[in-house]
Amino acid sequence: MKKLINDPADVVSESLLGLEAAHPDHVRVDHPNRIVLRREPPRPGKVGLVSGGGSGHEPMHGGFVGLGMLDAACAGEVFTSPVPDQMMAATKAVDAGAGVLHIVKNYTGDVMNFEMAAELAAAETGTEVVSIVTNDDVAVQDSLYTAGRRGVGVTVLLEKIVGAAAEEGRSLTEVADLARRVNDNGRSMGMALTSCTVPAAGKPTFELAETEMELGVGIHGEPGRQRLPLASAKEVAAMLVDPVLTDLPFGVGDSVIAFVNGMGGTPLIELYLMYNEIHQLLDRAGVSVARSLVGNYITSLEMAGCSITLLKLDDELVRLWDAPVNTPGLRWGV
Repeated sequence: MKKLINDPADVVSESLLGLEAAHPDHVRVDHPNRIVLRREPPRPGKVGLVSGGGSGHEPMHGGFVGLGMLDAACAGEVFTSPVPDQMMAATKAVDAGAGVLHIVKNYTGDVMNFEMAAELAAAETGTEVVSIVTNDDVAVQDSLYTAGRRGVGVTVLLEKIVGAAAEEGRSLTEVADLARRVNDNGRSMGMALTSCTVPAAGKPTFELAETEMELGVGIHGEPGRQRLPLASAKEVAAMLVDPVLTDLPFGVGDSVIAFVNGMGGTPLIELYLMYNEIHQLLDRAGVSVARSLVGNYITSLEMAGCSITLLKLDDELVRLWDAPVNTPGLRWGV
């Protein structure tokens, strides 16, 4: 295992120290609870947005704390859910009197622990909490870590869009309804060229031969749809786009955000090459790309590969996507 670390047991805590030192204008960190918070205190009357999950997917979620996105993010150990006490502390920290929205990826540990935290917050402080579970991955119905589809790339788009709505002062009901709409209108699928290595494990999560790739892999290295011979970018793009288009389904005349995401180990030159192939496929399908996002936003440590996410748009979603955002991991309009 070759990694720029000290002790595997300290990777998360030391990474959070670095995040805080690098972005003091955006965030502060509650280190005992491993919670990334906005630098400024909560604005009275604003709905608080809390997300989180296992570490190893950076910049998600701590990198998306700031103006126009999250108010707090809980960091678990690598590929391990945060605990309810962390989520409870984050909920209390961002409660400004308008309630709190939990944005939860559909992984069993995350869902269970966020549910417990919401119940604790309601009982202890009377905070109204609504949970939205993202489940946009079309690759498999169930996986090693889920009942139902996994929550992946739509989570990033949802945090941005819902974050803009919360900044406008919308109510908890309105923000939650918007989050459901985004989740319902987005679909994703990923693939891997290599495995990743969890620092505490010290060895690859799975083995892939030099001539193989995994189609539909999860962000924790969970098995996908099938293991296939290595293919060209053009062929891989079709393997990702076709299942996504047919699942919602997306149709002629639809307008979308096209999100090509790197898994952590794929350079931008390859991600932009993949975007070109995907854009051509969408054009041939009559699907218009209104907005795009290309880069490493929801990763799997150093895994090589990519995922695509398509989100069907309307005028309101475009406006909220374009609204200012200022976080360590995403910034425009400010």
